[in-house]
Amino acid sequence: MLPDYILKAVPNPAQNRAPWYANTAPSYAGIFLWVAFYQSIAVGTLDRAGLGVLLLALLAAGLLSYALYYYVPALLGMKTGYPLYVVGSSTFGATGGYLMPGLLMGLLQIGWFAVATFFSAKYILSGFGSMAGPGSVVFAIVALLWGYIMAYVGVKGIQYVAKLALFLNLIPFLMVLVVFLKTSPGIGQHVPSNPAPYAAFMLILQIVIGFFATAGAAGADFGMSNRDARDVKLGGLVGIALAILYAGGLPLLSVAGARALNPNLTSFTFDSTIGSIGGFLATAMFFLFAIASIPPTCFCAFIAGNSFSTMIPSVSRFTSTMIGVTIAILLAVTGVAENLISFFSIVGASFGPICGAMLADYLLSGRQWAGPRQGINWAGYGAWAVGFAVGILPFLPLSTNLKEMLQPAAVYSLLAGFVVYVLLAKAGLQPAVAPISAAKTT
Repeated sequence: MLPDYILKAVPNPAQNRAPWYANTAPSYAGIFLWVAFYQSIAVGTLDRAGLGVLLLALLAAGLLSYALYYYVPALLGMKTGYPLYVVGSSTFGATGGYLMPGLLMGLLQIGWFAVATFFSAKYILSGFGSMAGPGSVVFAIVALLWGYIMAYVGVKGIQYVAKLALFLNLIPFLMVLVVFLKTSPGIGQHVPSNPAPYAAFMLILQIVIGFFATAGAAGADFGMSNRDARDVKLGGLVGIALAILYAGGLPLLSVAGARALNPNLTSFTFDSTIGSIGGFLATAMFFLFAIASIPPTCFCAFIAGNSFSTMIPSVSRFTSTMIGVTIAILLAVTGVAENLISFFSIVGASFGPICGAMLADYLLSGRQWAGPRQGINWAGYGAWAVGFAVGILPFLPLSTNLKEMLQPAAVYSLLAGFVVYVLLAKAGLQPAVAPISAAKTT
């Protein structure tokens, strides 16, 4: 017998699908236009390499994200009409799918919710001219209000947010461009103060791919709304590869320009670049970036709730979501959520091997979805364990030079997951397939 989360799944019918420019591309572009993506992208990179190297790294990161993390899950979603937690039951087993990618996706969304809440509170307070940070009463109040309101909307009114998301994406799209135009006179003056172009290139790959890894696996959920393979390709190339180049490139150039125009600016963060512009424009942009964070915050709560309610149906969706959100708010209030690069590295380490194992399973199954496998697929779990171990190597107490040599860990974790899955599958550790159609009729 297959679990209820698989038996009750209904494929998305053809009449509910739409062109790539109406769903996949704008949805993915919105992820990268979120300020959390480019807030710290210049930290540790801009002082080490010229702008040409960094832009080339963004291009490479976009193509790798598209080809290795997004494409196969999206194709599987398009071909089957099923979401990630059903499609993943082939790679990890019908029983194994409860934890991975099921509950793991929900847990990581709580982390993303914490990040969204932290930066939304920070930008709102910056708009009011307040320097209050994590640990202060004012910051805690703003974070609590933002977190619980967005969580409630994510549970009760996500359909309204979805309708506004496309329009709200225009806010960061235009604001990033405005900041770029304001700082562009100084861009040509950028000279790396601590040249290490190879390290900077690899760190850009790690930042971008670590940020994207979860959304890449969720390509199945986006793909199930696509009509055909052409939609999958164009939606990914525009919404991922092109969006990364725009949403990562312009902020990098802006930070470089701002630092050249203002020698007193020592920070490499994007909010500091906005602040250096000064005046009403800077104040307005802080509020606008916070408003633009509404969709990603709500979507994090929605996806987390969807994961928990599907895998733990005995607990109501509202209750499980609010428990998770409370933990996320604590992470935001204490400032833990501020460490973006480390968080992205954890995400990459968690979902890199999942994408690698799914890619291997797809190729071994003749470029199609095999169907849910009985019990636990130990080939998938073994691939994840090895890949995760590879992905967290930079967190170990190693020398700085060695840590840099291990980047981009998110890519290496995917490759490790791919290789281990193939080896374990060839060794006979894949359980038998239990087709959904047969299970539903018995």
